[in-house]
Amino acid sequence: MAGSTYGKIFQITTWGESHGPALGVVVDGCPAGLSLSSDDIQAYLDRRKPGQTKIATPRKENDAVDILSGVFEGKTTGTPISMMVRNTSQRSSDYSEIANYYRPGHADYTFDAKYGFRDYRGGGRSSGRETVGRVAAGAVAAKLLLEFGISLSAYTVSIGPIKIDRNKFDLNTARTTSTGMPDPDASAAAEAYLAACMHDYDSSGGVIECVIDGVPAGLGDPVFEKLDANLSKAVMSIGAVKAVEIGDGTAVSAGLGSQNNDPFRMKGGHVSKTTNHAGGILGGISDGSRIILRAHVKPTPSIFSPQQTVNRQGENIEISIRGRHDPVIVPRAVVVVETMAALTIADALLLNAGAKVEHLKRIYGR
Repeated sequence: MAGSTYGKIFQITTWGESHGPALGVVVDGCPAGLSLSSDDIQAYLDRRKPGQTKIATPRKENDAVDILSGVFEGKTTGTPISMMVRNTSQRSSDYSEIANYYRPGHADYTFDAKYGFRDYRGGGRSSGRETVGRVAAGAVAAKLLLEFGISLSAYTVSIGPIKIDRNKFDLNTARTTSTGMPDPDASAAAEAYLAACMHDYDSSGGVIECVIDGVPAGLGDPVFEKLDANLSKAVMSIGAVKAVEIGDGTAVSAGLGSQNNDPFRMKGGHVSKTTNHAGGILGGISDGSRIILRAHVKPTPSIFSPQQTVNRQGENIEISIRGRHDPVIVPRAVVVVETMAALTIADALLLNAGAKVEHLKRIYGR
């Protein structure tokens, strides 16, 4: 199966299935000398692991990471970093009945159409649990970016019709609410909305926002390797994401050029912008201002309500899905969006080292 590798220099390959013995990732291209421990990785994995709140799947997994290679005496060695997370709470019997039919909203049919077989135990490689490897790798990327003063923060801005009040924004709150919202009042309203969804055997979607600070101007390329295109690909590769916006996003289609253009001014001897409708990227290249992206996440497709589908014999049937499922994917996907963005920025940073002769001269002391 192709397509499990992402990145050009800072490159990752994820492996494993939802109900296999373990999942993991191999990170290649991380420079030597970066301080790294399992605690650095675990802090990110703890943000996505299941079973922590009443609006998450009750599946209990510790998601404890083992670093198998690439780190010695607390520093990266420059060789591939292999990390593994064991599955400890598989209940494959929950999925035995779906072996012969296709769940609406899932990849069951398309996977079968492509390969002629599928791992029906929780979706196999198509499961959201595959993101364990992405998050572990993204934690390494985020640690590398901090060496250059680049930081990332993602949070929930809406769940269903419930939106945050940006006047109440508190990033620390986003790390403590069950919804991942930085507004406690909106989070409480979203919890009530989700309780109603669960009562009706239904689910909800939402929007995740990620801001990236400290990115220097000049990352990305002007044609096929645009930074916004690569960020969009990274975030769209997350299974439940159906749309990505950069800056003002879809709102630009209803605006005027005089409204959408960001004026340039000199500030502290540097070029800066007075607004940021572009979201920190112009012509596919970072402009030095905050990068802003949003991911639109679909409702969890596994719902208990009766649904129409077909089985592998081509018969029309009606099903009600059972098992352990999130009524909303958004809160646990927040860290996945953040780490996929970190992987993209880290790769762009390393690629940019050879963009100018003066960069190479500085590296090699010429």
